[in-house]
Amino acid sequence: MRSSLNFTNKLNMLAQMEYDSKFQILEYESLDGATDVETAFGLNIIRKNGIKLKQVRIILENSAVRLETGALSYMKGDIEIKNKLGGVLELGKKLISSKLTGETVFKPIYKGTGEIFLEPSFGHFALIELEDDEIIIDDGMFFACEEGIEIDVTMQKNISSALLGNEGLCQTRLEGSGIVVIKTPVPESEIFKCVLINDTLKVDGNFVILRTGNIEFSVEKSSKSIVDSLTNGEGLVNVYRGSGEVWLMPTKSIYKDLHMSRVTNSTKLQDTNDEEI
Repeated sequence: MRSSLNFTNKLNMLAQMEYDSKFQILEYESLDGATDVETAFGLNIIRKNGIKLKQVRIILENSAVRLETGALSYMKGDIEIKNKLGGVLELGKKLISSKLTGETVFKPIYKGTGEIFLEPSFGHFALIELEDDEIIIDDGMFFACEEGIEIDVTMQKNISSALLGNEGLCQTRLEGSGIVVIKTPVPESEIFKCVLINDTLKVDGNFVILRTGNIEFSVEKSSKSIVDSLTNGEGLVNVYRGSGEVWLMPTKSIYKDLHMSRVTNSTKLQDTNDEEI
């Protein structure tokens, strides 16, 4: 077959990690497919702000990976798809976990030899290699992992930690050995890793996105007495104790404020237009 198309669409590789399978984070150089003024305007804003489309590629070699439901874009090779439902009790546990965390119940397993491309996104991705390790991440961050990683739900040890810490009653726990792909709310340059060695980290806000499983989480008063807590302008803080890693995203509130400001300004503009009409 002949074609006038010159297929030179190459993606830039931002990161790569390999265990049983090979995981790559790829980036599109540019998007040039606008066919109308509105789309062209949007792409121009994206281009000026340095926002680029990214995609995760997984290379299987007689190996298996588990994906978030709906994460698949396309795949090539001798790859079979299956769902491990387990028994009735296991299914019930998954349904309850899904309700509590917001994560999907079924995470299909892709097994064989070939290539898998996941859904492209303007968001950010990170690759993590676990070696008989355990991490706890925020809801909605899981994207893919190797079959050797168990996905479960961890409950906060007390109701006050769940309600007052703004971390939710449950979070996603990943345990085992292999590569994990997570979606991060901000780019790599805005994520800070805090290493604790029998130490304590106190955070005023819910901008911790990941911690290793041996880090204990609780919510405490910022000062020893209620009077001190009130007078120093602080109330409760999220406390992380133990030895391990904690990933922080200090810029989280900035993006939230910018989004709310944009929504407010848009609403005011709409109200003004309605009054003029």
